[in-house]
Amino acid sequence: MTIRALFPTLLHQSRIEDDTFLAVLAQSCRVLAAEDRAGRAWSKAKGYRGYTSYASLNDLPRRDPVFADLVKRLAKPVARLAEACAFDLAGRKPRLDSLWVNVLRPGGAHSVHLHPHSIISGTLYVAVPPGAGAIRFEDPRLPLYMAAPPRREDAEENVRPFVTVAPEPGTVLLWESWLRHEVLPSSAREDRVSVSFNYRW
Repeated sequence: MTIRALFPTLLHQSRIEDDTFLAVLAQSCRVLAAEDRAGRAWSKAKGYRGYTSYASLNDLPRRDPVFADLVKRLAKPVARLAEACAFDLAGRKPRLDSLWVNVLRPGGAHSVHLHPHSIISGTLYVAVPPGAGAIRFEDPRLPLYMAAPPRREDAEENVRPFVTVAPEPGTVLLWESWLRHEVLPSSAREDRVSVSFNYRW
């Protein structure tokens, strides 16, 4: 008898092992959070507990060299995931579409969502204090489960309806943009700082 795994959902996980780079990036993120009035206003209007530059700044790699450095560091892992997904990009490479900063305050969360109009999305975790909210991914087949029973506690990760990843500083996660995900509520006493991004082709 053969049991085959069909339609896998790929998640890339790696780590940037450069404390100096992460410290400089964290400082740049915090400066943006302090100075970007439009971003703070948008975050407040949308009920985002903290700050995001998602709707206010779209030129971070040109604005600050540390973000340009980040884009260079992401090129290889993004290309590796695109290859693992067997994307036929007609000779082109994935192109950065957007990149934004998130400074999530204690108690903050981000409800389940996906990233339309992109092929690969991801996050670099810059500062992750103890108790910071993890990211949780949802099985895209969840609405089709119908009468399926719950999974056992010892179920393998690849058959669970939800998979939670608790990142550390320097963790890079990449996934296909259609994959629904959320940031679970933070019980940390300090801000969680991350940089998220989308790639298109």
